[in-house]
Amino acid sequence: MGPDIYERNRVATTNDLKNGMVLKLDNELWQVVEFLHVKPGKGPAFVRTKIKNVLSGKIVDRTFNAGTKVETANVDRRDMQYLYHDGSDYIFMDEQDYDQVPLSEALVGDAANFMLENQSVQVAFHEGNPLYIELPAAVELTISHTEPGLQGDRSSGGTKPATVETGYEIQVPLFLETGTRVRVDTRTGDYLGRVKE
Repeated sequence: MGPDIYERNRVATTNDLKNGMVLKLDNELWQVVEFLHVKPGKGPAFVRTKIKNVLSGKIVDRTFNAGTKVETANVDRRDMQYLYHDGSDYIFMDEQDYDQVPLSEALVGDAANFMLENQSVQVAFHEGNPLYIELPAAVELTISHTEPGLQGDRSSGGTKPATVETGYEIQVPLFLETGTRVRVDTRTGDYLGRVKE
């Protein structure tokens, strides 16, 4: 996946916004998390956005008038393989040139909850500096520990905590057992279902 057309343009309008696009506002980089085009009955249309500061992780709401020009950052997304955790760094390997790149715990952030060694992810770079990690929308992980389940009543809708192999804790249905492979949403940490063997 190369940079898409809007990110090559350097200038886009708010009509071109999409999730994941990185904007340059006030000399800082902000990633679009959500956006909504609003056409009120009276007055001009506008775009309501949630944007995340790429370096600090802070999320803010920002409203733009429709059609406003915004500067976009030239983001290079590279396919990389997560190798191992070393002290305060996570070591990744570029799948094209096999260069190994250490990324800090702060940059990896919540992605660490869903990454296994040798997993492929995308790392976004801006002018050679790593910005953030893009995970697939869902990953498969094995439950490494959960209290014994309650067989039988599957309709109660109750949940219990379960720790997956990355050390992250999720909520799962009561009948699941240690050793079960499950799909987990990487954006919310929600249990999505069992993986059929």
